[in-house]
Amino acid sequence: MADPAPLPRPQAGPITSQLRQREPDYLAGLNPEQREAVRSIEGPLLVLAGAGTGKTRVLTTRIAHILNERKAWGSQILAVTFTNKAASEMKKRIHELVPSLDGLPWMGTFHSISARILRQHAELVDLKPSFTILDTDDQIRLIKQLLAAENIDEKRWPARQFAGMLDAWKNRGLLPKDVPAADSGFFANGKGGKLYHDYQARLKVLNAADFGDLLLECIRLFRENPEVLAEFHRKFKYMLVDEYQDSNTAQYLWLRLLAQGKPAPEANICVVGDDDQSIYGWRGAEVDNILRFESDFPGAKVIKLERNYRSTANILKAASTIIAFNEGRLGKTLFTDIAEAGEPISFTQVYDSEEEARTIGEEVEQFQRQGDALNSMAILVRASFQMRELEERFITLGLNYRVVGGPRFYERKEIRDALAYLRLVAQPADDLAFERIINVPKRGLGDSTVNMLTATARHQQVPLLSATRMMVETEDLKPKQRSTLRALIGQFDDWAYRAESLPPYQLVEQILEESGYMDMLAADKSVESQGRKENLKELSRAMEEFETLGGFLEHISLVMDRDNADASDAVTIMTLHSAKGLEFNTVFLPGWEDGTFPSQRSMDESGRAGLEEERRLAYVGITRGRKRVRISAAQNRRIHGLWQSAIPSRFIDELPPDAVEVTDRGSAYGGYGYGGGASSRFNKADPFESVYETPGWQRARANQASRKGGGPLTIEGELVARSVDLGGQSSGYALGDRVFHLKFGYGEVMSIEGNKLTIDFEKAGTKKVLESFVKKG
Repeated sequence: MADPAPLPRPQAGPITSQLRQREPDYLAGLNPEQREAVRSIEGPLLVLAGAGTGKTRVLTTRIAHILNERKAWGSQILAVTFTNKAASEMKKRIHELVPSLDGLPWMGTFHSISARILRQHAELVDLKPSFTILDTDDQIRLIKQLLAAENIDEKRWPARQFAGMLDAWKNRGLLPKDVPAADSGFFANGKGGKLYHDYQARLKVLNAADFGDLLLECIRLFRENPEVLAEFHRKFKYMLVDEYQDSNTAQYLWLRLLAQGKPAPEANICVVGDDDQSIYGWRGAEVDNILRFESDFPGAKVIKLERNYRSTANILKAASTIIAFNEGRLGKTLFTDIAEAGEPISFTQVYDSEEEARTIGEEVEQFQRQGDALNSMAILVRASFQMRELEERFITLGLNYRVVGGPRFYERKEIRDALAYLRLVAQPADDLAFERIINVPKRGLGDSTVNMLTATARHQQVPLLSATRMMVETEDLKPKQRSTLRALIGQFDDWAYRAESLPPYQLVEQILEESGYMDMLAADKSVESQGRKENLKELSRAMEEFETLGGFLEHISLVMDRDNADASDAVTIMTLHSAKGLEFNTVFLPGWEDGTFPSQRSMDESGRAGLEEERRLAYVGITRGRKRVRISAAQNRRIHGLWQSAIPSRFIDELPPDAVEVTDRGSAYGGYGYGGGASSRFNKADPFESVYETPGWQRARANQASRKGGGPLTIEGELVARSVDLGGQSSGYALGDRVFHLKFGYGEVMSIEGNKLTIDFEKAGTKKVLESFVKKG
């Protein structure tokens, strides 16, 4: 790879001197911090870019500045993005800023750039330049072949589970020889390491690489071939990386190797990111990569972009205050030049999730009547199962909505599968339902068997289920297929009998268990599997209000037949993870209850690191709003027919009171709700009265003060401090008091913790509830 000729420099003279004094057009409109980030092109640079601070403009303008200053040719610049869409958008903007661009920068994702490098030097990693990149299906098929060769039971040790382990190892930059024995020994009674070795060997025979290999093999290429690494050191004079907080270990190692062309204090590497928006730890992202940049590159310059161009002052105050509770961060505080503070953050506590959906629907209609477009509103949930009640409420109201990042609730695969079972129970002549579930889960029934059943049904002019009954009594099918189909028919007969007496929600739970569907999901160790199980639980929850299976299926038919002709203006419903990078005038954040958000599973699995990532999700959710943010929590959620009380998210306690307005909607359930308990913190004139001297707030202030260049946490320039401790709040109840709860009935107070009571209910057992939900009995 020949080095480009040296860049010609303009001759000095009076005209050029005047031109140099004139500021380039592309710098116009940049604020001082942005301008400094653009012009600081020598040595390592970390740009801490908060939400809505214009980081993409800084990144593209910085590349334009390097080209304009003739510091490098386009081909000598490496710019790494996290999506191909982002790379395409950056290329377009750079062309607009530098119309006479001579050679494009190397721009793309970590994986696309690695693939480009590997194709140039494929032989050095035992591949040919025409190597194939396997998709997920091909990868699973190859793993199944290896499992069969080792006589490993694929039902006990699923191929997808091993694929997930491979992905995790490769994200950590581990070759087969590097995998710790404890990790490799976890799969198939100690055969994980051998399977990884055999898998990689088989890929070489096939002249193929999977997605993780693109980085892993590139790292191996650089480590084992210093002359190749030196070649790219000479080639890339400037390196820029976007969304650095989302990089994993392999991406970090890849970048460090490329950045070693100069001593660390002189490396022309610029990373842009926001440690407060690192929310993908569950897929391998390491927030520590951005936190240790200054130690990786001693003398690195750090520029903070804190001037937000998106949200109101109250929204920014809430986001900056809540994120200050995280200890693992570099520290920055968002602000805006807009004089008006804007609407306060709204927090509403409702009785249950159904009332939450009604409340959100009413507010959406109100904003729409005021002239707001539905497109300017979004509902961001922590988990996809929260969407179902919102969707049904919007359908009832006739409001258009779109689900981003996945299909609508009743259009999800696992929901359609469950509905197909139910339809066939209710209507044995439903051939479409039969075709959908005959081999879901896998029953060893191939296409030839299904084709024989279809041909028989057509010839006899009967439904497929009836044709199957005929076929199992003949010798036309093989004994194994006959036995499988006979058992399936027996199950449907049994379910149809039970459907006459069982509530629909119990019936669907039994069908999913007895059919093997839930076992199939349990064997699938992918991230999506847990979400599918939660969605099926929510389906059962949705069926609780229906007395008959026929009534539920009729309801679903009406829901699925909803007219989508005019969906150009629609409310967006998505998860918090999917919302990163987006913005809306009005944002609704439902489900802010401990256990739901922050997720109990995240905290159980990752401890404090999990809680801090959940808090970063809260920060992301709040900063999606331009004008309004509406937070809500339900005091009760019903799971499988049982009511469970919930306490508001700990993140509510971390919000600044002068930026939050608490709304008391009153209770629709006999006066025992949020208006009935005088000692509930959410019924006080100042519900946050005492929060600031709790240990969490003291820690947050200490965190903020300890950050480089940061002072104590302030609001309007005054140190936040209150003297009353919420933990000492007195209760209106005493141990042994007999009380009544609307859903749980009568019980006796066993312990008191602030405004939360642990009650031994006569029928429901021991529950922890807010005292505003009970009255003395």
